[in-house]
Amino acid sequence: MSQILVIDDEVGIRELLSEILTDEGHDVATCENAAAARAWRNARRPDLVLLDIWMPDTDGVTLLKEWAANGQLNMPVIMMSGHATIDTAVEATKIGAVGFLEKPIGMQKLFAAIKQALERAPKPAGALTLAAFTRSALLKDLKKRLEQVAAKSRSVLLRAPPASIVELAARTLHTPGKAWLDLGQDSTPLTVELLAASSGGTLFCGELARLTRLQQKNLAFALERLERHNLRLVVATTQDMPALIAAGWEEPLVTRLFDVCVGLPSMAELKDDIPELASHLLDELIEAGVVPRRRLSVAAQNALRQQAWPEGYAQLKSAVKSLALAALEEEISAEDVQRLLSPGAANSPAVPPGILPEMLALPLREAREWFERIYFEHHLKLEGGSMTRLSEKTGLERTHLYRKLKDLGLRNSSGKEEE
Repeated sequence: MSQILVIDDEVGIRELLSEILTDEGHDVATCENAAAARAWRNARRPDLVLLDIWMPDTDGVTLLKEWAANGQLNMPVIMMSGHATIDTAVEATKIGAVGFLEKPIGMQKLFAAIKQALERAPKPAGALTLAAFTRSALLKDLKKRLEQVAAKSRSVLLRAPPASIVELAARTLHTPGKAWLDLGQDSTPLTVELLAASSGGTLFCGELARLTRLQQKNLAFALERLERHNLRLVVATTQDMPALIAAGWEEPLVTRLFDVCVGLPSMAELKDDIPELASHLLDELIEAGVVPRRRLSVAAQNALRQQAWPEGYAQLKSAVKSLALAALEEEISAEDVQRLLSPGAANSPAVPPGILPEMLALPLREAREWFERIYFEHHLKLEGGSMTRLSEKTGLERTHLYRKLKDLGLRNSSGKEEE
């Protein structure tokens, strides 16, 4: 018995299809619009979807795009419409629909389409892309920049800070269902036959500086044949051109790679987007069958947002996967996050934000002197050494201020004021 989801705004069609398909032995669920379908799909994965194109809130093609962007298009979808054009049907097929039924739907065509769709091997979960992030202005702008650049160039270099979202950005330019070749994972010579078989796909490298000499040759080989084999090249690096050349890269190759670049934000810049990133990553892992169905509590999302993520997107994805696999409840808690990322901290008193643990271990007098030294060093630099401005900033009378700085060993006792 297969689980079939019927999405159509016409109640008569929903009821008729539900009755017919139930009689055929299927388990049928129905939704009257895209909003209801989203909620249903977020809770479970059907074996097949019959999706109407024309609906009052969101059309079926747009909903199909959303599922593809969120990594939720891992079930066959058959589009239905009485008014769709050939262009609409072709667009839906390119996104990932496996069939199209024209209303009024003949029963034999319906049964044949369903049989053919269910016999197909399950599609792998689509990889997460920037299209899934509709609230973050920073990520939406990045998506637009990437698409604008990719429209004019088959090769794009992502200038990335040490902790960034390289793979997420690269996946955004990848055509779903096409080949994805990671040049940093293959240590065999690249062939023309492999490039031809990967037509329409993407060649990817997450960090140029890690490529071996053979992998650099593979990259140069592919770069010359992108147009011929309809391929896209997306590479990334934290290094600049001189650094790569100094490491042994051929200058002409480096120059070509740096011809078209897009800068990526760091994880620190995306701090407020971490909860949404983590939630989408969790959905992707659930849809791929890698982890059981879990959800992040608000407290857990905030705990993830407070982390630094020095290893970037891959580190966040690994943490989300570990949390989902280890969680004892369906909802992942802030304690689960703390237990994974700060082992032992759950049984220790919380350290106030900004306080170094070493400071708390000192006697009170030494801790106070440590803090005062850091405090006055900071404001001395901030005020350019001006004692007048420092006095105003700290609220100390200048005679007292000179004495304090002398005691802390921060300046001489000559009393000469620096403006």
